[in-house]
Amino acid sequence: MKKFMLFVVALIILCPLFSGTTIHAAEGNSWLDESSVSKGIISVKYDVKANIKTKLLIVKGQEQYYYNLIAGKQVEVFPLQLGNGDYTVSLLEQTSGNKYQVVYKDTIKLALSDSSIVYLNSTQNVNWNDTSKAVQKAKELTKNLATDAEKVKVIYNYVINNIKYDNKLAVSASADYLPQIDRTFSSKKDICYGYSALFAAMLRSVDVPTKMVMGTTNYVSSYHAWNEVYLNNKWVTVDTTVDAGWNGTTTTFMMVKDASKYLASKQY
Repeated sequence: MKKFMLFVVALIILCPLFSGTTIHAAEGNSWLDESSVSKGIISVKYDVKANIKTKLLIVKGQEQYYYNLIAGKQVEVFPLQLGNGDYTVSLLEQTSGNKYQVVYKDTIKLALSDSSIVYLNSTQNVNWNDTSKAVQKAKELTKNLATDAEKVKVIYNYVINNIKYDNKLAVSASADYLPQIDRTFSSKKDICYGYSALFAAMLRSVDVPTKMVMGTTNYVSSYHAWNEVYLNNKWVTVDTTVDAGWNGTTTTFMMVKDASKYLASKQY
């Protein structure tokens, strides 16, 4: 997980310096689709230019999230996970080094009656659809189950019994690495980022709100990713990466972890 720690920490602490120039001022909002704000998400449509790093910045109050926009992607979806209120959304292009200029900028107001709905969506780093093999497996595993607790347990058992930690990927993963749930599902291996994205996607696809969380934990010496699942009207901590490693050993463990042993820095 050391490589993962290095590149995720870099993404979090390396804030681009802005030139102060806005090229466009939300021209007809053609780049930003707000039609699904009632679900707690926005969509961005932008033709990323070759060899120009392009980012999306979402800000609410003092909190900010950066995302890399991917060349060739017609539409990408991002969560508004910082609670109700006003968000500022900016599309940035690199000018030089870590300096960026604002290409587009707009504001959005979020007013959800149930904030957990944000964590039922397919987004850039928890990306899934109904044709996904992992999603089809989730629906197969849960088709006769009545409660969310049963769904969580059966999908949790599937993940920790079938997905192994990918030590080679932990060393070779690039700074813009994004998990792909069907790649994880088919190869049966990934780093913690992939574990948590797979678990979140499978649960979201069967209507169980699930966060993918990044930060630190007592169980792992490096930067880490895990999940929080909404069960019985509260968020509980689940760490499939750690439990997959303990699975089959003499270590005793439980699915729901002590939240005090985890410190979140980002959630998606």
